Amino acid sequence: MIKLNRIRRQVARAAAAGVLAMAGVSGHVAAQDDPIKVGVLHSLSGTMAISETALKETIEMLVEQQNEQGGLLGRELEPVVVDPASDWPRFAEQARQLLEDEEVDVVFGTWTSVSRKSVLPVFEELNGLLFYPVQYEGEESSENVFYLGAAPNQQAIPAVDYLKNEVGVERWALLGTDYVYPRTTNKILEQYLKDAGVADEDIMINYTPFGHSDWQSIVSDVRDFGSQGKKTAVVSTINGDANVPFYTELGNQDVTASDIPVVAFSVGEQELAGIDTEPLVGHLAAWNYFMSVPTQENLEFIQSWHEFKGDTSAVTNDPMEAHYIGFNMWVEAVRRAGTTDVDAVKESIVGVSVPNLTGGYATMMPNHHATKPVMIGEIQPDGQFAVVWETPGEVPGDAWSDYLPESADIIASWRKPLLCGNYNVATGECSGQNYGD
Repeated sequence: MIKLNRIRRQVARAAAAGVLAMAGVSGHVAAQDDPIKVGVLHSLSGTMAISETALKETIEMLVEQQNEQGGLLGRELEPVVVDPASDWPRFAEQARQLLEDEEVDVVFGTWTSVSRKSVLPVFEELNGLLFYPVQYEGEESSENVFYLGAAPNQQAIPAVDYLKNEVGVERWALLGTDYVYPRTTNKILEQYLKDAGVADEDIMINYTPFGHSDWQSIVSDVRDFGSQGKKTAVVSTINGDANVPFYTELGNQDVTASDIPVVAFSVGEQELAGIDTEPLVGHLAAWNYFMSVPTQENLEFIQSWHEFKGDTSAVTNDPMEAHYIGFNMWVEAVRRAGTTDVDAVKESIVGVSVPNLTGGYATMMPNHHATKPVMIGEIQPDGQFAVVWETPGEVPGDAWSDYLPESADIIASWRKPLLCGNYNVATGECSGQNYGD
């Protein structure tokens, strides 16, 4: 039905254009009749396409659904899609293209922190809006970015607490892809573990490049590390298609969840769709959403996704829910502001609450982070997750970690009078550019 109505709208626009031409009407259509342009900045090729393609399609689905409801402010929404191809400088180039050339009103996109960091100066220079849907390392709060994925206190810290308190883990192998998110997250986790009394020799850290495929020696090292008489776990910040050979090698070497459980922060239903999950049953992931959560909102979202894809086997995942939340927050903020003007939307969106897909509400906080529940899920034979632990309610996102000395005294608020993303409560100073000036 969605796609049929899209065709009908296109035919109607073409017919209207023909009428105007026959009537001799010329010139640019009035601004209030122009579509609201929604930029989509996700990799559709390269190492991150395995994760990001579904996010591009999620925004396209949400745009179509919004148009089915009459659009926004009486105007139709139009997605403008680009492919930065998992190339970080290209992300910045295409962000500029979307904002300057296409003149989009908002952008939903990026996955890795290096891609977000690449586009951040562009959005701040051109005063654009970026809705970021993926868990990240924190240590950032921009006036132009809304962080819909988990900060470390909404994913990494609760996952470590679960392993330590519920599973009895004493040794920790922190495996990550070599870029800013894994390195900063592991820096936070290393300090957190040491503050909890974990010795240096009980922490193993290893980084591999994007697309890494030869995991035999690393998995072997993990097995040796876990054979010292102490319960050991892997905390994985491995990203992209490197996860496929990593999990395959776990199975090849019979590293089971009962021996050395793996908790992943970047592996969800989408990444498991192409893997034989039978050897991985019992391994874990920490997210704020799982497809298996049986709420009415989630069931309706899954049905819409299946209809959009034309595939009842298509899976949903956490970053898709983040886009669902972020898109609905932006729509509500535009309605409240009565305009898509960036500054008006930035002001109106703080405090906006919208339903999430797990039975609660997500609220946009003054630090441009959203409240989220935290869940630990076990991999099942069908590639889904069974929730084994969750917080009793939503957790506010902390932009700056309490566990790093250099950021423990920093807070963020984009509400007056503070209007600062990195305010030091000890010195009383905004330590970076004050974008509210």
